[in-house]
Amino acid sequence: MREELDRLVDEMLTKGIRYEDAQSEIEKRFISRALEKSNGRLGRAASLLGIHRNTLSRKMAAHRLKRTG
Repeated sequence: MREELDRLVDEMLTKGIRYEDAQSEIEKRFISRALEKSNGRLGRAASLLGIHRNTLSRKMAAHRLKRTG
């Protein structure tokens, strides 16, 4: 997995993707996947991510994500 991540980071740097943009996109995808795995249950998704439920709600609003399930 580390090798894949290294390749991805190299590719993003080569394409000129900024750190902030990459960080935001990765956070958005992590949250989306956790929501999918938890069938939209915020408490469970927050637990999967290791963050507080309120923090998850704020991040969902910032990324304009909605609950699934």
